[in-house]
Amino acid sequence: MSTSTSKKMIMKNIIYLFILTLVIGACEDTPGTDLLLYNGNFSTINITKPNATAIAITDGRISAVGGAELIEKYQGSAKKAIDLNGQFAMPGFIEGHGHFSNLGKSLIHLNFLASKNWQEIVDQVAAKAATLQPGVWIEGRGWHQEKWDSVLEQQIHGYPFHDQLSAVSPDNPVILYHASGHALFANKAAMATAGVSTETANPVGGEIIRDRKGNAIGVFEERAMKVISGSYQDYLAKIPDSEKLELWEQGIALAEKECLAKGITSFQDAGSSFVEIERYKKMAEDGELDVRLWAMVRHSYDEMKDGKLAKFPIINAGKNFFSVRAIKTEVDGALGSFGAWLLRPYADKPNFTGQNTTTIEEVENIAALAVKHDLQLCVHAIGDRANREVLDIFENLLPNHPKKDKWRWRIEHAQHLDPTDIPRFKTMGVIASMQGIHCTSDAPFVVSRLGIERSQQGAYPWRSLLDAGVVVANGTDAPVEDVSALASIYASVTRKRQDTGMAFFPEQSMTREEALYSYTLGNAYAAFEEESKGSLEVGKLGDIVVLSNDLLTCAADAIPSTEVVMTIVGGEVKFER
Repeated sequence: MSTSTSKKMIMKNIIYLFILTLVIGACEDTPGTDLLLYNGNFSTINITKPNATAIAITDGRISAVGGAELIEKYQGSAKKAIDLNGQFAMPGFIEGHGHFSNLGKSLIHLNFLASKNWQEIVDQVAAKAATLQPGVWIEGRGWHQEKWDSVLEQQIHGYPFHDQLSAVSPDNPVILYHASGHALFANKAAMATAGVSTETANPVGGEIIRDRKGNAIGVFEERAMKVISGSYQDYLAKIPDSEKLELWEQGIALAEKECLAKGITSFQDAGSSFVEIERYKKMAEDGELDVRLWAMVRHSYDEMKDGKLAKFPIINAGKNFFSVRAIKTEVDGALGSFGAWLLRPYADKPNFTGQNTTTIEEVENIAALAVKHDLQLCVHAIGDRANREVLDIFENLLPNHPKKDKWRWRIEHAQHLDPTDIPRFKTMGVIASMQGIHCTSDAPFVVSRLGIERSQQGAYPWRSLLDAGVVVANGTDAPVEDVSALASIYASVTRKRQDTGMAFFPEQSMTREEALYSYTLGNAYAAFEEESKGSLEVGKLGDIVVLSNDLLTCAADAIPSTEVVMTIVGGEVKFER
């Protein structure tokens, strides 16, 4: 090789290295992102920057919120770019109160939420019984006697007698949970297995519904459910643990799929056992959860005392997919099953004021545990008496400890309030964790239970609470109701039933903005998670739902028919229609 040729090659290599350095430097200077969403109509739920048309997500979190400048900045370098074509997008829905594993169970077992009458339920059980060996239990959930389209000839408080159900399933015990979860129906085989007779006493906080001769008709309310469910648990105990775990995991997978299809990116579970908590934590740490879970521990005082809560709270395990920072308990039942604890008797059940299902002493002891372990206390209270009792417990305890305004203790449901108690929520910083869909779902029977005056002044009083400055969280209580956030938002802003158009005291409605806040940043605040979710801001988790309608401007009647186009969790598309 000649000297001149060698010099030329050396010079060529120098030029090549120089150009390569420039290219590498240019690449390093070019901003990149994992996901760019552009040409969108974003409602950010951030009052300082309420609207945007483009959002960038990097490493699972929002890295930029803006407009056309983001397209110019990121479109060429984003790993993935999605043109939303003007569609409405907002923070992913946060289910503020539901039961995650029970939602999964409801998707496996018989589901009666859409059943229009008792005959439809009997027919479903008959079809199931025909496929089973004798002795195998049949489980179902979702029936509600107040929502059927026909009145039974033989009934007590709208409850049917067990005869039809027993006839179609003579060899298979049947346990069918009320939609509220606060009552159940059993057939003759189930009652025989449980040893139910005319001598079986009502437990404290529950009632076995009987005919005039003292025979159980098949309905067991509140604490009386344990008479039947205890036998069912004995049956389940005989099933191999591996089979039970497989069924549970199948239910969790179905629950996640259902939530993502409905735009839910986070789910606040209103009561998990220690066993379930360990399972959820492992799933989160193994990267097996697609929906973010926030759970309340649900056990009796005796089961939680003596250091059982030492490992709590659990915050953001598995890269922000699982947290436990609350305890759940309750003081009463549900209105539909006459379990709501009232200050005055039921209008349609004179001399009866409902059920105090957990003693005040027990709730006070659990409250002390919450204080000791720095956990939120979330107490189920439906009736006005129940809500007052819970507020009294809070009021007696909170002044004895500092920072009472930062505890964010919650009353779950807070459905029926005496108006004089509403200011107490604000005074103590108590969160009203309510479910919009419960209002319109229960509407057909609330007045018959409470009368006009109590229904108008204190039933699902969102407007009164909001005007008093109370934080109102929102949800569905799934599987008590369908987990649809859109249905609950529609109920929140119209207080109308979708089927009949019946309006339930619409003066207590939320505005559109309030309803969206209650399902996003309001729920995040109720879980101490407002710094990481609930609005579309730089640094927050990249959880977004894309919808077919603008929920702030579309016709109100178009809200429930709105479709979830896409659900994004941590910058990853987890559902796409």
